[in-house]
Amino acid sequence: MKLKQLFTDDSAVSPVIGVILMVAITVILAAVIGSFVLNLGQGVQQTAPQASFGFDYNTSENGNVTITHETGDSVDAARLNTTGLDKGTINWVDNGDVTGTVSAGSSATFDNGAHWDGETIRVVWQSTNGETSATLSQSTAPDES
Repeated sequence: MKLKQLFTDDSAVSPVIGVILMVAITVILAAVIGSFVLNLGQGVQQTAPQASFGFDYNTSENGNVTITHETGDSVDAARLNTTGLDKGTINWVDNGDVTGTVSAGSSATFDNGAHWDGETIRVVWQSTNGETSATLSQSTAPDES
């Protein structure tokens, strides 16, 4: 046996390395294509903003509440709803007070349509695709009965 020839003969190394690289590339491509096809990366950028809202209740006949963005991330007004009102859920854009972006200092007034009776009023954010939502702030209205 020629020991010197054994160490210098590398004819079998190249095909083995080539096969391993081709299998690795195939696995990586299958994972990338599979994640796009199955929409696995869709929810990555659908995280809820962090924002705090203040609630100022008017206890007169009209029973309205003024909700003010106090601190946190700016939010697209079309993504915000107010729930818990006697009139039902109202979108901030449909309310007419706010358009565009809601940022610190922005406020909107919502008419309850009745006297306050301890309702829980919530500011709810909904993702652009409508699959996720989050309550950003909530407050309990005064009980007038």
